[in-house]
Amino acid sequence: MTNNNRPLAIETKGLCKSFGSISAVRDLDLAVAEGELFALLGVNGAGKTTTIRMLTCLTPPSAGEAYVMGHHTTRESAAVKQLTGLSPQETAVAANLTVRENLLLMAGLYGAAGQDAADKTETMIARLGLGEVAERRARHLSGGWQRRLSIAMGLISDPAVLFLDEPTLGLDILARRELWELLRALRGKTCIVLTTHYLEEAEALADRIGIMSGGTLVAVGTAKELCALAGTARFEDAFVALATAKNSTVRGDLA
Repeated sequence: MTNNNRPLAIETKGLCKSFGSISAVRDLDLAVAEGELFALLGVNGAGKTTTIRMLTCLTPPSAGEAYVMGHHTTRESAAVKQLTGLSPQETAVAANLTVRENLLLMAGLYGAAGQDAADKTETMIARLGLGEVAERRARHLSGGWQRRLSIAMGLISDPAVLFLDEPTLGLDILARRELWELLRALRGKTCIVLTTHYLEEAEALADRIGIMSGGTLVAVGTAKELCALAGTARFEDAFVALATAKNSTVRGDLA
C-alpha cells in the first residue's frame, strides 16, 4: 500500500537490463500507485523506454523483479499484457486502415469479437473524440489525430495501467494541449506512466515525477519537491541539476 492508501499498480525491485556490456537500467526500485499519473524523465539514453519495455513484457529484465497490478512481469506476462496498454514512441497505427478499423483490430487482439469489439470501438471513438475522423485512413491523419488514435488503441482493453512513451513528441502546441486535457480526464481512473522531453508537460500533468540518469532512478517526487531538493525555484533548473548529479539517489513518497 502507498502512504495515501492507494494500492500499487507498479512495483520494481532491483530491476536491471543490460545489452552486452551496456547497462541500460540499473537497480531500479520504483513504486507507482493505482490511478496515479507518473512522469518518467531523463535525457536520451537514460533508460526510460527500456524501463517501459520491461514493464510491458516486451523485453525481459536481466535481473530484479517487476510487478504490474500484483502480477510478475516474467512469470505472469499474459496477465500483465491484459492489464496494460501502450502508446509507443513511434505511433503504432496501421496506415491503410481507417480509425474505426484500427480500433476493431486492436479490440480483436485483446480477445473481443463481434458486437463486443464493435461496442468497445464505438466507446473509444466517443471517449477520445474521434468521431469526425472515424472513417478516415490513418495515413491521412495529422500527427495530433494519429497520437489520439494511438492512445485510444492503448485504452481499448480498458487497461489498469497505460504507458505513454513521448505521446506529444512533434505535435504543435494546440494538439499538445488537446492531449493534455485528455490525460487530465484519465487521471485518477487509470494509472498512467508518461515519458516526455517536455518538462513543462511533466510539471503540468504529473502527480509525481521520476528522473533517470545513466539507467538509474536518481530522484522521485512532486515538481515542487524536486525543486526544493535541487535548491531552485524553476523545475527546468531542478531537472538539469538532478539529471547531471553523480551518485545521488533520492526516494519519493511511494518508494
